[in-house]
Amino acid sequence: MKKIISVDDSRQIRMIVRGAVDVLGYEFIEAVDGLDGLRTIRANKDDLALVVLDVNMPGMLGTELLAALKGDPELKSIPVMMVTTESEGKLIIESVRKGAANYVVKPFDQSELIAKMVESMGEAA
Repeated sequence: MKKIISVDDSRQIRMIVRGAVDVLGYEFIEAVDGLDGLRTIRANKDDLALVVLDVNMPGMLGTELLAALKGDPELKSIPVMMVTTESEGKLIIESVRKGAANYVVKPFDQSELIAKMVESMGEAA
């Protein structure tokens, strides 16, 4: 079964993402920060349909993890959707330029999240 990972330091956001993943019928996995996310993504790389990635996290920012993923030949094809409280246009443009498939600003509702996840996965959905 294909998996979707939520990399977010907020347990509440990870639970919201879990609900959306359940609706979509994928297996849910999670990581609490960027470093944990990178390890978990590498361990599950062959089964990942999508990475749902927070921007502001301790240790490794989501934009840094995004750059690491897109710079790794084994991970760069996995779609990444940024989820954050940051609504500044410059950050959104930077994330898309670095390879993010989509961007959702908190707060959001589950239907918006699901729609953006499906859109981000494109052919994988």
